[in-house]
Amino acid sequence: MNNTITMKRFEIVLGIEQLEDLMDLLEKSGVRGDVLMEQENIVVILACKEDQAQRVVNELRPALKSFGGMCLISDSLWLEGPAISY
Repeated sequence: MNNTITMKRFEIVLGIEQLEDLMDLLEKSGVRGDVLMEQENIVVILACKEDQAQRVVNELRPALKSFGGMCLISDSLWLEGPAISY
């Protein structure tokens, strides 16, 4: 496909009380995402390049043991628009 960038998509589901810790972890990994809140849980969705994705995995794997929750990672394509925000 033309004008697409290969990315990794993360969907992270946690209790709302872990949001601040997760945001600190993602900032340390050099990525950012969108946060969706629903009652007691949050869903964070982010997309990043492969090298960034590995940093997120390295930071997130041990943290999930204390956070609980779940993380789904999938391959995705970013449809490049006028301004790239990754």
